[in-house]
Amino acid sequence: MACRPPGSGSYTVVIIPLRTGLYSLDALRFYLWVKRLKDLEKEKDALSSGLEVLEKARLWYLQRLEENRARQDNIETKTGVGSCPGGAAEARSCLLRSRIQRANGFLGSVMSEPNVTSGSNPSLHDAVAVSDLRWHNTVLTQEVSEKNRQISTLKLEKDALVEKLQAH
Repeated sequence: MACRPPGSGSYTVVIIPLRTGLYSLDALRFYLWVKRLKDLEKEKDALSSGLEVLEKARLWYLQRLEENRARQDNIETKTGVGSCPGGAAEARSCLLRSRIQRANGFLGSVMSEPNVTSGSNPSLHDAVAVSDLRWHNTVLTQEVSEKNRQISTLKLEKDALVEKLQAH
């Protein structure tokens, strides 16, 4: 029996020994054994692919960290402590931070989900719900951070206005 997996250029060939019939228990065991091997190969391929992606992601994270440090040094030396970036750059930064936190959450849930590796998956809905809650928590945390930044800016402006008023 030969079958071609979708999207693949290779074939899987299952050879059933002639001394057993197609419907015998030995043939079924052999077929299930080959199927398990094939599934393990697919898992190995997915894990290898994941390692490649993770290595690229690690390099990307390191590059972003270096860029972030350079921007921090640049901001501290040029404008002093406490200045805030402009609108478009801030929105891009917020979007990037949001995506990074979401990716981190997904990776964390993949590694911490006990049922993923055991073969059973009764708590898939729970894992999705937890992932959604983490995502919503991230969004709310960002919104709170933005509001805190706005409050700080307003307080600074108020203090500056009060000083200006007292000077006159």
